[in-house]
Amino acid sequence: MPPRPRALLPCLTAAALLALALGAAPATAGPTATSDTPLALTPPMGWNNWAHYMCDIDEAKVLANADALVSTGLAAKGYDTVTVDDCWMTKSRDADGDLVTDTRKFPHGMAWLGDHLHAKGLRFGIYQDAGSLTCEGYPGSGAPAGGGADHYARDARLFASWNVDYVKMDGCNLYVPPGTTKERAYRDAYHAVAGALRDSGRDMVLSASAPAYFQQGEWGGSDWHKVLHWVGETGQLWREGRDIKVYNAKAPNTSRWSSVLGNYGYNRWLGRYAGPGNWNDPDFLIAGAPGLSAAESRSQVGLWAMMAAPFILSSQVSQLSPAGLAALGNTDLIALDQDPMGRQGAVVSSNATFDILVRPLANGDRAVAVLNRSGAARDIDVPLGEVGLPGCTADAKDLWNGRRALVGGSLTGRVAAHDTGVWRLSPRGCAGAVPTGQIAGAGATCADGANTTAAGAVVMAACTGAPDQRWSLGDGATLRLAGACLSAGDQGLVELARCAPGRPGQSWEHDRSGTLTETVSGLCLTAPAATSAAHAPAERLRLAPCGDHRVDQTWALPV
Repeated sequence: MPPRPRALLPCLTAAALLALALGAAPATAGPTATSDTPLALTPPMGWNNWAHYMCDIDEAKVLANADALVSTGLAAKGYDTVTVDDCWMTKSRDADGDLVTDTRKFPHGMAWLGDHLHAKGLRFGIYQDAGSLTCEGYPGSGAPAGGGADHYARDARLFASWNVDYVKMDGCNLYVPPGTTKERAYRDAYHAVAGALRDSGRDMVLSASAPAYFQQGEWGGSDWHKVLHWVGETGQLWREGRDIKVYNAKAPNTSRWSSVLGNYGYNRWLGRYAGPGNWNDPDFLIAGAPGLSAAESRSQVGLWAMMAAPFILSSQVSQLSPAGLAALGNTDLIALDQDPMGRQGAVVSSNATFDILVRPLANGDRAVAVLNRSGAARDIDVPLGEVGLPGCTADAKDLWNGRRALVGGSLTGRVAAHDTGVWRLSPRGCAGAVPTGQIAGAGATCADGANTTAAGAVVMAACTGAPDQRWSLGDGATLRLAGACLSAGDQGLVELARCAPGRPGQSWEHDRSGTLTETVSGLCLTAPAATSAAHAPAERLRLAPCGDHRVDQTWALPV
C-alpha cells in the first residue's frame, strides 16, 4: 500500500505556503505512521461519552447514542465512530495479562459491542492510556511506576481481536525513567503505541493525547511545541490541550462557552501541523448540549470546521437541541470540515471583539469566518483584500442559511452575540489568493510595523486587526506590510525596508516547528521578552541563533 501523505513539509517556505494556499501541494516524504494504509485522510467524526457521562457509562447508553446517531441522520452525514472512554474495564488484568471488560456495565463484552456497531454501519472506538493507569485508575498499557514490562503489544492485539477501528490513547500516570526527560518518555511511549497498533494486523486510527500533558497557556512552552512536532509520527489526531468542560447534571445550565473559546484559543495557531492524516484536536463538540446557546453552538461547529478539527460529539444525542442538531448536521459545514486539501484555517485578524479566520479549500475557494466574542450583535465589513483576495469579486455563500450574493469590495453582514458567521467565497476576476493576515507569536501577540520605536522598526504588540499588523506572503518568500518587506537590519534587528528582488535579508523560511529563518544568515526571527513595566518602549524584533522549539521563535503565519 502507498505511504500515507504527510501534512506539511519538514521545512516550508513562504513561497511554498503561497502555493499551498492556491491549491498546489508540494512534494512530501511519507511519514512514519501507525499503518501502511492511509488513515483519517479527513478529520474523524463520531461520538464519545466522556464530556456528558464521564464514568457513568454502560452498554445501554452506548447503544442508545449509536441508535440516535442513525435516527437523527448524523451517522449518514459522517458521524460514524462510536468510542467508549475510560472506566469500561475492571481494576485488574486477568491471569494472562489481558484487560477485562466490566461485564456489569457491558454484559455482552467488547467484541460483541464492536460487531453490533459494525452491523449498524458504524465504527468502534475504545479508550486506553499510555501510562500504567488510566486517568480514573484502571489498568493502563504502559510500564508500571518504577519500571517493568509494558502492555502495548498485548493490548493492541486484544483490540484488533475485538475489531476496534479507533483508539483514544490518553497520557495519565506515564512512568518517566530516571535520567529521561518527561518529553522523551512520552515520545518513546507513543512511538511504542504506534508500533504496536501497526503490528496488530488491523488498521486502527490513533488519537494521541501526548501534547495535552505539556500545555502551558495558550501559546505553550518549549516542550509542548516539541511534542506537537513529533506526535503526528504516531497518531492521526492528537489532543493538544485542556478538556472541554463536562456536563454537570446538578447544574445543567452552567455555561460552557468559555471552555469552547479556551480550546479554540490554543488550537487556532497550530495549522502548520494539520493536513490529511494528521489533525489538531481541540476536543469534543458539545454544540446542542446544555451549557451552550444556539449561537454558541453554531460558533463551535463553525470554528471547528474552519480549523479542520475532528467532529466528535460528546453529548446525549437524543436530547440535542433542534438548533444544535441543525448546526451539527449542516452539510455545508461538514463539507468545509472535511475539505480534502486538509488545510487548517488561520486567524487573519483578531481583537477583543472579533476574530476573522480564512481557510483555503481544495477547489480554489476560500472560507471566511467571523467570530463575534461580544455580548451584542455586530455589523461586519470585511474587505476581500484583507482575506487574501485583492482585486477580486467573489460569489459568497452564507453556510448557515444558504443565501448567495456576488461580493465586490467587502463581505458584509450581521453576526449575533457569541455567534460565528461562515461564508464560502468563490473568487472571480483575479489571479488567485494571496495569504494575508497576522504574524502571531510570543504569547498570542502580533508583529506590528507601525506602533514602533523607530522608523521601519517592527515590534510585538497586542493584536488589533489594524493595517499595521496586516502582512502578506509575497514573491521570493518575502513577508510584506504596506508595500515594504521584512528585512534583516543592523545589529541583529529586523526592519521594514523597500522590497528589492534578490536583496539579501528579505527571504524567509517557515518550517514545521514554526520558526521563521532568514535564509542568508540562517538566523531566526525572535520576539523580545515581555515586559510588565508601564509605558516601557516596545522592544524591536531581532534575529538570533535558532534554538530548539523556543517559544519566542515560534510563529503562526497567514494562509
